[in-house]
Amino acid sequence: MHHRRFQVSFSAILLSSMLLCSSVFLSASAQVIPSKWTPDEQKELFGYCEKPELIRQLKISADIADKIGEIDNWALLQKLSVAANTNEAYATPKEVDEDAMKKYKALRLSADQLKTLVDLKRARQENPAPCAAITFTFNRVFDTLSPQRALILYKTPYRKLLIDKLGINGRQADMLFETEIWKQKEALNIAAIPENDFNRIRRTVAMNNQRESRYRATGLNDEQVLAAIQFFTEHQVGPKQ
Repeated sequence: MHHRRFQVSFSAILLSSMLLCSSVFLSASAQVIPSKWTPDEQKELFGYCEKPELIRQLKISADIADKIGEIDNWALLQKLSVAANTNEAYATPKEVDEDAMKKYKALRLSADQLKTLVDLKRARQENPAPCAAITFTFNRVFDTLSPQRALILYKTPYRKLLIDKLGINGRQADMLFETEIWKQKEALNIAAIPENDFNRIRRTVAMNNQRESRYRATGLNDEQVLAAIQFFTEHQVGPKQ
């Protein structure tokens, strides 16, 4: 175990170094691109995507995660006004980043939590990953397939494979197929919503949440739910789009 005095000293050094380097990371892009979503929609999007990850990775409460989101949104608005040369408080994005870091520290995050937060932001910037909650694929085959026909097309090649993969019984497998068919039909409806309509995101989140709820209603545990999602990503009755 590390000596307590060493831990305190290391934390102080880490906090100091993060304050110095944070502006380099957070201001990596000189241009701030306005979002197509309103501030309220951005806050809602944060709740779907970043908030659960912050809670899990930083081991913080939902309230603290919301406060981090508020700081992020504040920083974005400040940088937009800096870019428009209308900000009376800040002249550069670097100054905004320095105050944003002070606001994060005021939440009483530990040195490790601050480091994780900075690392998460860097990772999102350098290698943006899709947010699972708002991601969907759709299959045009389901435009014309009846649920009864779709069930046959799934069961014939995949029923035994699904049973073996998840360790479930036949009735559970059939219920999962029925859920996937419902999800594919719903995905087609969502695909018809314009991409600049935030309701497309809301409908996607609702669809994914309902799919997971239906999976759990069949008796699946957390690991089996993830395995089922992966299974239907890899096994389709027609081409994905």
